[in-house]
Amino acid sequence: MNKGNKDSEIILITWAWHTGKTILAQKLLEKYKYPYLSIDHLKMGLIRSGNTNLTPMSDNTELTEYLRPIVREIIKTGIENNQNLIVEGCYIPYDWAEDLEKKYLDKIKYYCLVMSEKYIKNHFEDIKKYWNIIENRLDDDCKIEEILEDNLKVLEQVKLHNLNYILIDENYKINI
Repeated sequence: MNKGNKDSEIILITWAWHTGKTILAQKLLEKYKYPYLSIDHLKMGLIRSGNTNLTPMSDNTELTEYLRPIVREIIKTGIENNQNLIVEGCYIPYDWAEDLEKKYLDKIKYYCLVMSEKYIKNHFEDIKKYWNIIENRLDDDCKIEEILEDNLKVLEQVKLHNLNYILIDENYKINI
């Protein structure tokens, strides 16, 4: 992190379900005093205000494409105003960098959190225990099969797109 540096820094924390994106963003906020934007909050604000016909249960691809230009412009505005910002949530497309010029990309750090199959199977009860640690989630009935499938899909995509990812495999401890 460039704390003290006058240049802005945008941190993107994204993808697989229940990997701790929100808690990581909260810890970064506490340590570095960078504000963070929850894409889930943005999504719900747009849905509840009637600015879209999408719902919380809409297809993730539809939600991602709807939110893509909005999140992109928030990121650009932060950089243009020399502000630090953490953006966290599942709705950042794998090809997100194609939307931005190099002058913006140089200010962005991208991290995708993914859990291994082994980690999920060995720690599913822990994963469930922390689902609501920062935000109240509506999907408390999520099944291990869904978490396994989502994480496998995400891992394949980040490798395919050559994106930076953090694989949670043994212990879940991210030093900040």
